[in-house]
Amino acid sequence: MDPWVARIPAALRAGLPDELRRLEEIGLNASATPRQLFYDGWLLRLSPGKAKRARSVNPFYASTIPLDDKLAACADLFARAELPLLIRVTPFVSPPDLDDQLHARGFVAFEDTRVMTVDLTSRPRPASPPHPVAAIDVDAVIAAVSALRSAPQAQVAAHAERLRGLAQPIQGFVVRDGAAAVCGGLVVTEPPWAGIFDVVTAEAYRGRGLASALTTAMLDWAADHGASRAYLQVDADNAAARAVYGQHGFVDRYAYWYRRPAT
Repeated sequence: MDPWVARIPAALRAGLPDELRRLEEIGLNASATPRQLFYDGWLLRLSPGKAKRARSVNPFYASTIPLDDKLAACADLFARAELPLLIRVTPFVSPPDLDDQLHARGFVAFEDTRVMTVDLTSRPRPASPPHPVAAIDVDAVIAAVSALRSAPQAQVAAHAERLRGLAQPIQGFVVRDGAAAVCGGLVVTEPPWAGIFDVVTAEAYRGRGLASALTTAMLDWAADHGASRAYLQVDADNAAARAVYGQHGFVDRYAYWYRRPAT
């Protein structure tokens, strides 16, 4: 096994309950893009946006074509889309030893990401400063989080294309200072699950409890709209965000990462 992968706790890589495979499917639904297709059981996503989930290969279903042939076809398709070839590796990939096979072919692993969940019926409600949180529509939350990220226009357009095309209900939220949004995020629901996405706080406003207040509002909205559980995806090294989510009862359930060709 690749030593980089071996440092991720084994309990987050294998032997997971079936409900988490279904959660992975729900997470894929919440990050769907019109620029995608299936290829022999692999979901190929070709959005030029920021989210790697929407511009990577997701090997979720069983395959029949030899791996080298599939990788060559994927590399060609991503090159024509002017995107780097990224393989998203989860505990649910097919074939099950795909990560080892990619490692043997020189694909480099990076970006350890944790999927965290919480039961909304018994979650803690941490005390935080009383920041007013406003519910906003999809276009407004796209504009808010794009501005907070200083996202280039191509990424803004891809983000808008993806979110506007989702079949699931979406609700955006922001915390404002005057007229300016200084913290934002959104919820995508597919009961019994609700997904928390695109949470970002302006650098000058971090450490003031804004993200915690925003998370409380998003989870309250999710519970009021048919969700009994919530999930999110966060970089394993993002200690500040993980601390906030931990205060709300989120715990690690499984890990995923990406691989790219060495060249």
